[in-house]
Amino acid sequence: MKKWIVAIIVVWSLVIVSGIAVAVVLVTGGDDDNDAQRDPSPSPTTPGESSTSPTTPAGPVPAGLESFYSQQVAWEQCGSDKCGTLTVPLDYAEPTGETIEIALEMAPATGERIGSLVVNPGGPGAPGTDTAKDADYYFAPELRVAYDIVGFDPRGTGDSSPIDCLPDDQLDEYLAGDPDPDTKAEVADFNADSADYWSGCAERSGDLAAHVSTIEAARDMDVLRAALGESQLAYLGFSYGTRLGATYASLFPANVGRLVLDGAVDPSLPTLEGSLSQAKGFETALRSYLQNCVDLGDCFLGDSVDAGLKTVKDLLADIDAQPIPTDDPDRDLTVGRAFYGVVAPLYSKDNWTYLDQGLEQALDGDGSTLLFLSDFYTSRNEDGTYADNSVEAIGVINCLDDPWSITSAQVKSHYKEFEKASPTFGDVFAWGLVSCNGDPFTSTEPDIPITGAGAAPIVVIGTTRDPATPYAEAVAMADQLESGVLLSRDGDGHTAYNKGNACIDDAVHAYLIDGTVPADGTEC
Repeated sequence: MKKWIVAIIVVWSLVIVSGIAVAVVLVTGGDDDNDAQRDPSPSPTTPGESSTSPTTPAGPVPAGLESFYSQQVAWEQCGSDKCGTLTVPLDYAEPTGETIEIALEMAPATGERIGSLVVNPGGPGAPGTDTAKDADYYFAPELRVAYDIVGFDPRGTGDSSPIDCLPDDQLDEYLAGDPDPDTKAEVADFNADSADYWSGCAERSGDLAAHVSTIEAARDMDVLRAALGESQLAYLGFSYGTRLGATYASLFPANVGRLVLDGAVDPSLPTLEGSLSQAKGFETALRSYLQNCVDLGDCFLGDSVDAGLKTVKDLLADIDAQPIPTDDPDRDLTVGRAFYGVVAPLYSKDNWTYLDQGLEQALDGDGSTLLFLSDFYTSRNEDGTYADNSVEAIGVINCLDDPWSITSAQVKSHYKEFEKASPTFGDVFAWGLVSCNGDPFTSTEPDIPITGAGAAPIVVIGTTRDPATPYAEAVAMADQLESGVLLSRDGDGHTAYNKGNACIDDAVHAYLIDGTVPADGTEC
């Protein structure tokens, strides 16, 4: 999910899907499609061991980067995993200049290892090392047996030279702000908060903030591939991680091994069209949630989907007019916090019960559960600190990738199209178009076409009622990638792998482990 700054419209991240419930009840899926192709399989190596000696890539090493490509990771034990760092240039145009360290964590294969599988949970801004740390949760045993799961914190995130824009107390107040200002005073506050954010990023992050683009993160991935001793990259990316993977394939097509991109985004969509797509996706997810409530009978939100939508919209309007108390005497549920509290559970059907609880409480004047969900969504700890810098890094990364923006005075001209896409959330997403206004950073990386021309088959997965990365975007990505193969899951929630759909899981395992490419257009 894409979590913009200011109106902070939502994060493309696997983490949001999984973390609310301690135990997740998986949904049963369909049958596997046997119409498939095969490609060569990597050779097994010693169980539990990993090669860290750089190897010759299928494509050439970029000139001037030989020393980076020849490095070896000095792995150290960290719990049951291994941790290390990777050295990369801050600016790839100046490889002899300043360097930064990329944090790595590897969960070793539990059986007959066939190689390293690099993973990314999304964001942009989510730290990937957590995905390796919790590998048993995120990945099925079949993958754990066959691969070292290698997570990395992309540059500017987690422990990889993290972007910093605001002190934690100011960040909390920033996130509590109205994401849909409707008075002159609220608009003035909105603009002031935006200016403070960008000036804070410049003051607290400096030159780093101009070098955390997706293209640079993809270049880091190729250095990582070499340091892992792999001639080609095996990769499983979720959500925004699909954009990162598609960018990698377009930069280094000869070095593409088996890539799976789950919860895919449309890399061709400009900011405006992408925001409209996501607004529609969240409206679809909310309607699906409400339809389920109605179908179960005696729905507390109303006896129809439209009645439920009105209840939710009216509740948000009431909270906008008067924030409601929570179990934290120092923090009311503001409309900004309420917005995040509502959208967070829409990432997974397994978390709809939390949304039930949050909305029922809020309708009775208690914002405690929605505040909890909001804090979870923004990675805020109970002590007021933040578990990671995802809500700060995402704005900088997004705006480096696409700096297009409008002014606050232009937002109203977009209300009609956004309210058509999402009658409930549309105005918030419209205000998200202001996010990059005032951004002082400019990427040094030129745009590249995302086609993956010359790459091995790339499996692209979409879920029909995905709120954060709508299904149509997966269809578009598969079409744009010359070797794209579309795999579809009929279901609710964000991303498809390891969600209980045996058809999806079998197809992913068949490709990543055996090299069997699913038939293009397979539906699960």
